[in-house]
Amino acid sequence: MTSGTTSDPELACPIAPVVDLVFSRWTTPILWALNEYGRQRFGELAHRITTITPKVLTQRLRQLERDGLVVRTYHAEMPPRVEYEISELGRSLAPLFAHLAEWSAENLEKVERARHAHDAKNPH
Repeated sequence: MTSGTTSDPELACPIAPVVDLVFSRWTTPILWALNEYGRQRFGELAHRITTITPKVLTQRLRQLERDGLVVRTYHAEMPPRVEYEISELGRSLAPLFAHLAEWSAENLEKVERARHAHDAKNPH
């Protein structure tokens, strides 16, 4: 190995752990929904993110709670009620999401044009 290089991707790219955490499948839509619409019950989240299965939503919410990005509140009433909300740590990602939304609005058309141009030159 040459000096200055590493085989550890987290050391080679310091944002890799954040990208893995925040942009893993389903994390972004869940955090976005909780940030945009506030505290929600499981069914409300499932209704907003229609393409996620209940099993996967449960898994992602548990992981986000473990990571400190979501707060789960259990209300011991009949019937029991559970609510989820974005934590302060999760809310600190809002500027990142806003910046990405801005980038998306400005650049996704360019990405699509580049894809079409590439595919036209390189048919499968």
